[in-house]
Amino acid sequence: MKPTTSEYVVLKRSKVHGTGVFAKKNIPKDTDIIEYVGRKIRKAESDKISDVHMNNHKKNTKDNGAVYIFTLNKKYDIDGQVPWNTAKFINHSCNPNCEADIKKGHIWISSVKDIEKGEEISYNYGYDLDCYEEHPCRCGSKNCVGYIVVEEDRPKLKKILAKKKVEKTTKKKTLKRLKK
Repeated sequence: MKPTTSEYVVLKRSKVHGTGVFAKKNIPKDTDIIEYVGRKIRKAESDKISDVHMNNHKKNTKDNGAVYIFTLNKKYDIDGQVPWNTAKFINHSCNPNCEADIKKGHIWISSVKDIEKGEEISYNYGYDLDCYEEHPCRCGSKNCVGYIVVEEDRPKLKKILAKKKVEKTTKKKTLKRLKK
């Protein structure tokens, strides 16, 4: 199959991570930019694929644990790790200019604000808080908390990270005292 195309996007090197998707021209708010495509798979197969990717992440393999699984509905997911899925190159941002919309059984990446020509297309991957450590973030936005999580969980994550920092500092001080 041929790679998916869109009048709105072009692939380029990204400052965020590897290859990115960039606006080929100005894109108005509320525009369906590109469809996220791939193999339609059942949830059980999706879980197996995700496990393999996470093991690869721990082993620092070439794909570094990249997961291209997208929830479609209660029964199916889309495995976007296929050569024809151009949208798989869209990077995460904690301050995204797009979101994923499911419309009539299709996943569309749609703009949530006006996007200028040359701007990188991004959306929040929105991982669960329980596995935040597996998904570090390097988006560089002002509101980045260092990990890729759903926006609603950012305040909880900030509290968790603050608590860990205090625990680490306390542990260091205790070790210093014990060495004396």
